[in-house]
Amino acid sequence: MTGVVFVTGTDTGVGKTRIAVALCRAMAARGTRVAAMKPVASGCVRTPQGLRNDDALALLAAMNVRASYSEVNPYAFEPAIAPHIAAQEAGVSIEFDVLDRAYERLRLQSEYLVVEGAGGWLAPLDATRGFADLAVHWQIDVVLVVGMRLGCLNHALLTVESIERRGLRVRGWVANSIDPQFERLPENIAGLRSRISAPCLGFLPFAPQAGPEHPARTLAVDALLEAAELS
Repeated sequence: MTGVVFVTGTDTGVGKTRIAVALCRAMAARGTRVAAMKPVASGCVRTPQGLRNDDALALLAAMNVRASYSEVNPYAFEPAIAPHIAAQEAGVSIEFDVLDRAYERLRLQSEYLVVEGAGGWLAPLDATRGFADLAVHWQIDVVLVVGMRLGCLNHALLTVESIERRGLRVRGWVANSIDPQFERLPENIAGLRSRISAPCLGFLPFAPQAGPEHPARTLAVDALLEAAELS
């Protein structure tokens, strides 16, 4: 059975794609057939091939399973706004059936599937459902990316509480430094370690110019791969 994780974050712009790409690269380096998915993306650019999203393209480049862009990113919207607003403005209804078909195709082709959300854990997809509902629909474990900045303790703990209240498991979390001026960084990481039962999969220092190879080498993905083998 394919192992699957849903990569979410404490907010938008906290490094979800950086971590999702790193997970793909790390698993591929271990010889694992890995696919990735960005179910819904806004902030897309018009190209001769259609709307394209930078995050989805990065995932497509990092995975070693062949797939079409539309499988990796079934719903793409041009404005860089909340996906549910972008879908509404485009007159599009985000259908879980459409996402299910792409999800199943990728899952069947891979040994591990990395699904990346958009925004934070509770970001809406329509008037009643959000990315959290999609993760529950697929019943997949979660990897939480914590953007290390002022307020991250509250944001991280609220997100973990919300995930677990929905009956899902936090498989691990990553501390991603996004504010070079953030004070007491070690103390904040220690506070999260003591309050989140899931393991910390790694700490990524502030390095906006770093390539994707560094986080791929840094993250502890062995536990994720072992769980996939046992599932």
